[in-house]
Amino acid sequence: MTKLVTIKGSREGLRLQLDDAAGWPDVLAALRGQLEQGAQFFNGARIVVDIGDRALADEQLAELMALMREHHLEPSALGSTSRESRTTARAAGVVARPSVRGAGVADERGEAAFVQRTIRSGQVVRHHGHITVVGDVNAGAEVIAGGSVVVWGRLRGTVHAGALGDRTAVICAIELRPTQLRIADLIARAPDGAASGAPEVARIDGDQIAVEPWESYRR
Repeated sequence: MTKLVTIKGSREGLRLQLDDAAGWPDVLAALRGQLEQGAQFFNGARIVVDIGDRALADEQLAELMALMREHHLEPSALGSTSRESRTTARAAGVVARPSVRGAGVADERGEAAFVQRTIRSGQVVRHHGHITVVGDVNAGAEVIAGGSVVVWGRLRGTVHAGALGDRTAVICAIELRPTQLRIADLIARAPDGAASGAPEVARIDGDQIAVEPWESYRR
């Protein structure tokens, strides 16, 4: 079955690629499910909605914009190969540009974003695939990933792995002392006591987040 909503990365931020052949009600329903599942992941993100060849009528654009606003999102642009859709978007005050579907936009879900710096308080790193940080994640900083998160340093801030619903995602750090850990829909508070002094891994075990030494996890 064709996936009705695909998340891709671009220099502009996130790109939501909507199937341009399926029925519009089905596409909207799939988009609603994706936005509900990844509410924190999408919060505050710059998003381009790419509808491909679909000719979007006024009422369909209104439905799309209403759904985005319902989830506190405002698309930065609408991408389409259809001149009719771009005209409809511009008439409604929405930035419109040609779709780049099939023109080399990489699907980065399985690729890691590599961050070689310390993430400081107030900064947010977001990627819909895996994230590797070579540096510290300070208290007040936030890392949000659709996949797993690896911190080659001290993790003192907030990390949400599997933010699009992936319960197999893990969080690894050389020093795991977070403000908060989240994996998919589960939340764990900071552990009590001093840091273990050894790399640790947080993962879902049953219906809770468990933390164990890296050496035990990899066996």
